[in-house]
Amino acid sequence: MRLTTKGRFAVTAMIDLAMRQGKGPVTLSGISQRQAISLSYLEQLFGKLRRHEIVESIRGPGGGYSLARRADKVTVADIIIAVDEPLDATQCGGKENCHGADAHSGARCMTHELWATLNEKMVDYLDSVSLQDLVDQQKQKNAEQNVVVMHRNQAALG
Repeated sequence: MRLTTKGRFAVTAMIDLAMRQGKGPVTLSGISQRQAISLSYLEQLFGKLRRHEIVESIRGPGGGYSLARRADKVTVADIIIAVDEPLDATQCGGKENCHGADAHSGARCMTHELWATLNEKMVDYLDSVSLQDLVDQQKQKNAEQNVVVMHRNQAALG
């Protein structure tokens, strides 16, 4: 089981948006260029995010998107669920008929509880990580990279 590009792109785009909060609406074309994500794909994702009240759109010249609530109130689980990303490791999709409709009893497979528990842990974890946490991590990463670049530049000059 793995997260598809839909979930990855949605989270990436939301980090990009959140990092630019307070500077006016953010255009999808800007996110598209910075993150190398198709504009039409972003339009689909942001339509779903807007319907789930995670982002709000501002129309007209100078328009774009902004967060509908504070970044510390949006979790990764909120984003992934909003874009219809399945978070299910079970073979049956949570229907508990792991052997399919044609199986003798339609009973759960022997590992159903294992995968169902993984689903719960995964959702719990993604629900514990806020968009603000990811923004802070990115800012820290960027600051560390800037320190390395500055150090290299100073070493080259010296």
